[in-house]
Amino acid sequence: MSNALADLLANRDFDEPAEMRAIKKFVQDIFQVDVEVLVRERDIVITSTSAALANSLRLKVTELRKAANTEKRVIFRIR
Repeated sequence: MSNALADLLANRDFDEPAEMRAIKKFVQDIFQVDVEVLVRERDIVITSTSAALANSLRLKVTELRKAANTEKRVIFRIR
């Protein structure tokens, strides 16, 4: 059983999507904080720890999409 699981995991790509890396870098460069990013088929969910950060990011959504090179819907959540 463990050999089959090891074979499945060996063929899996664990790299972050490019959109995720770009969004995390954008937020880190501008606001010097980390955010959680979930990339789904039709949208991107950005979770922050502060409402102020989420609101500031909401104002920069066009720049954020351009940095991530995406047209997906961006959703902001506060943890």
